[in-house]
Amino acid sequence: MYVMKCAKGDKFSEGTLTRYGNIELSPFAGILNYGQGIFEGLKAYRTEDGRVLVFRPEENALRMKAGADRLCMPSPSIDQFVNAVKQIVLANKRWVPPPGKGSLYIRPLLMGTGALLGLAPAPEYTFLVYCCPVSCYYKKDIGPLNLKVEDKLYRAISGHGGTGGIKSVTNYAPVYTATTAAKANGFSDVLFLDSATGKNVEEASSCNVFVVKGNAIFTPELDGTILPGITRKTIIEIAIDLGYQVMERAIPVEKMLGADEVFCTGTAVVVNSVASVTYNDTRTEFKTGPETLCEKLRKTLVGIQTGSIEDRKKWTVQVN
Repeated sequence: MYVMKCAKGDKFSEGTLTRYGNIELSPFAGILNYGQGIFEGLKAYRTEDGRVLVFRPEENALRMKAGADRLCMPSPSIDQFVNAVKQIVLANKRWVPPPGKGSLYIRPLLMGTGALLGLAPAPEYTFLVYCCPVSCYYKKDIGPLNLKVEDKLYRAISGHGGTGGIKSVTNYAPVYTATTAAKANGFSDVLFLDSATGKNVEEASSCNVFVVKGNAIFTPELDGTILPGITRKTIIEIAIDLGYQVMERAIPVEKMLGADEVFCTGTAVVVNSVASVTYNDTRTEFKTGPETLCEKLRKTLVGIQTGSIEDRKKWTVQVN
């Protein structure tokens, strides 16, 4: 794993590679007591001709910086972030699965590790990058998603004042109550609504949502509550290039239920169809299968990520 440290008020410098293992923290560490931490997620893929590609790591670096600014933390530069990712992939290259069998999931973590008792930014920070191989688990293991609309609990406050738009570590445990109950009842995930009106679709627990009607694709706008997903951004660009009309706006639940297709995007889920959405105990089903727009977009994205489709936008970074 890759480790780089920085004192409050300083800038990150060169980090080091070290064997994967447990880390030692003071009980007073800012991450443990006040949740001062953010993380990223990205993947490395092995191509048919043996190359290893990482997808849009500079976008993860920019998103980490935005989160760090919000939580009063120093952050690695874009070059430092991308270099750390490259080093961790090279050091773990043997763990990148064969083509079509999965990918190497990379987890960059930035956290306040310095000790303090008062409610204030930590005096020291650690940037840590580690990884593990993963299968194509959503597509392989569970297929299209079956979502339940959650109308009592909310994942983020509406507007620009909260932290819904950054990958703060504090954003994720609060969804457990809703997702645990939903999965116990046979659902794949929860679809959260906006906290201001309780009427508009926001996102699932760890992925963005798209709604298809005819030649138009709708997705909730980035208003400070929705996470600016890198897969989301990529799919919007691919869809526009393919001639589809993409609109970022508020999506009432009722409008979503009248869609032809619904699909989710994210680093883990990639691009995956939604088979059904259950709202107020009423289940609505959507088109899935090889002829869907979701599948067309997924194949294009995965093709670029794995090197089987020409990367004309320079999204992939080859790790040598």
